[in-house]
Amino acid sequence: MIKIVFMQTKVKKGIIEIDIERCKGCKYCILTCPKGCIELSSNFNSSGYYPAQFSNSEKCIGCTMCAVVCPEIAIEVFVEE
Repeated sequence: MIKIVFMQTKVKKGIIEIDIERCKGCKYCILTCPKGCIELSSNFNSSGYYPAQFSNSEKCIGCTMCAVVCPEIAIEVFVEE
């Protein structure tokens, strides 16, 4: 008899912080996020751009793809273990 054992892996929980004054609303982070956790704000920043904002903290897995593609280095990712 063959016994199959499934290993459960704990899904990481991520939190991102976006510096709204550095963000120029290029949408690269929005397009890159595999979980759809980022959206554009409806408010302007001081430079007149609609910055990105973290919108769905429950789905974020802390993959850091948003921070990697950000040309303004406006995103920091933190992972809870």
